[in-house]
Amino acid sequence: MEFNDIQNLQGKWKAGWALDLHTISSTPVDDNHFDTVRTEIGELLYQLKYCKDVSKMQLLADIVVDFLKTRLVTPYLSAIIPIPPSDTTRTFQPVYEIAKVVGEKLKLKVDYDYLLKIRPTSQLKSIDDPEERRKILADVFQVKDPRRRYAGKKVLLFDDLYRSGETMNVATQVLTDSGHVNNVYVLAITKTRSKK
Repeated sequence: MEFNDIQNLQGKWKAGWALDLHTISSTPVDDNHFDTVRTEIGELLYQLKYCKDVSKMQLLADIVVDFLKTRLVTPYLSAIIPIPPSDTTRTFQPVYEIAKVVGEKLKLKVDYDYLLKIRPTSQLKSIDDPEERRKILADVFQVKDPRRRYAGKKVLLFDDLYRSGETMNVATQVLTDSGHVNNVYVLAITKTRSKK
């Protein structure tokens, strides 16, 4: 796959990317419905996450692997750290499942229990106000064993959808301040068009 629509993500991390935008357009049809056109990757993610079409997982994982093979940092990563989910009631966690396949293919450890979410949060996709997002995310993450596991190392923070960057910024800060990680790189499968 050619990566012509990579979105460079700016934040507290060393470097960050989203593989594509999530949608191309979204036009209101009536009060409660939109006609949404997604990018190819955005459609795959939508089908996996919201329609529970697990056949899309392998395709998405292959796209992520192909992209990571183009990054010079990939051989130096110590682990992939998925962002803990907001919806813990879901039996199938897309971010964890994709990360698992990516880790297997790249022979990289996927660490599910290093970055801990210490209290539940509402899903942030429905919250537009950046200040409100910051309040919700304040002190929500901690690392399991500060100063040991990834101190001085490079890690990849992984999520499915990037919107404002607040979650990634807060997680990066915890990884560097408490975990003493040397460099955090971030990768999201898609990015929303909105900067909120």
